[in-house]
Amino acid sequence: MGPKLPRESVHENKTACLFCRIASRELDAKIIFEDAISIAFLDIRPLFHGHCLLITKAHYETITDLPRDLIGPFFLNVQLLARAVQDAMKAEGAFIAINNKVSQSVPHFHLHVVPRRKGDGLRGFFWPRLKYAEPEIVAVHQALAAQFKEQVKK
Repeated sequence: MGPKLPRESVHENKTACLFCRIASRELDAKIIFEDAISIAFLDIRPLFHGHCLLITKAHYETITDLPRDLIGPFFLNVQLLARAVQDAMKAEGAFIAINNKVSQSVPHFHLHVVPRRKGDGLRGFFWPRLKYAEPEIVAVHQALAAQFKEQVKK
């Protein structure tokens, strides 16, 4: 029995998916780049000018739904888009983000590439830091390592 691959469409009604409609050209978008697997376009509600989204053409809801053979090519496109955004916007760097379900505004896998500069005022991504007690860190480490091994087997 081979690896279990996710269904291409975890969202059965593709006509209702905003990003599927952009991918099929039913909706207009300011497309930056397109190839056989993905499309990059300007976010219509950007954090900063040049904020782009990169989506898969096929409908997958989250990164965990993507077939393994798309991961490499998709992230090569992320790298190319990040360079283009940084250079075109004369940015010092880029914020690259993926939301999986929580805070995911459109249930179609997508990645944000946002140009950044020191002092740009982006403060909405505050992550409080925790500390582990020794038994907690051991338990979390063991659970994650075991689950990773299970994922590799799939």
